[in-house]
Amino acid sequence: MTGVNGPVAVRPATADDIGGCVDIIRALPEFFTPDVPETVRADLSRHRGWVVTMGSQVLGFVVVALRSDAAAEIRWMAVAADSRGVGHGTTLIDHVLGELEEEGVSVVEVKTLDHSASDPTYEPTRAFWEHRGFVQIDTIDPLPGWQPGNPSAIYVAALKPTR
Repeated sequence: MTGVNGPVAVRPATADDIGGCVDIIRALPEFFTPDVPETVRADLSRHRGWVVTMGSQVLGFVVVALRSDAAAEIRWMAVAADSRGVGHGTTLIDHVLGELEEEGVSVVEVKTLDHSASDPTYEPTRAFWEHRGFVQIDTIDPLPGWQPGNPSAIYVAALKPTR
């Protein structure tokens, strides 16, 4: 994929990318609570991450925690506000899901704010996941670790048959 300022690439995140990923989170306060930047920093140090870049600029990132040999959770994903809506998130997720599938992962989970919260900010987020094959399987409120009153929509995508 080629962006306005050059080619877009997806690659594993490195320690040098953590600051750029945290900056993206901090610039999106409508989506992330104040504690999330440091949680993302810690998660990028202990879980696998990927970035979508243009040159040396991090446009977006994803953090994945393996739950077993066959299951993974997308813990965090964000694309910089000025890079949203042009396909960088899709490029990133398609790449990551492809790698996970090649490694034998069968199902991937992601959580986001449920529609019952009546927050229109998250409508595009839920649509993003649904258009990439994720299916909502549950709503949990309160989800451990989430603030009460923020119902969590649990989505799952099958990368290959499980039976």
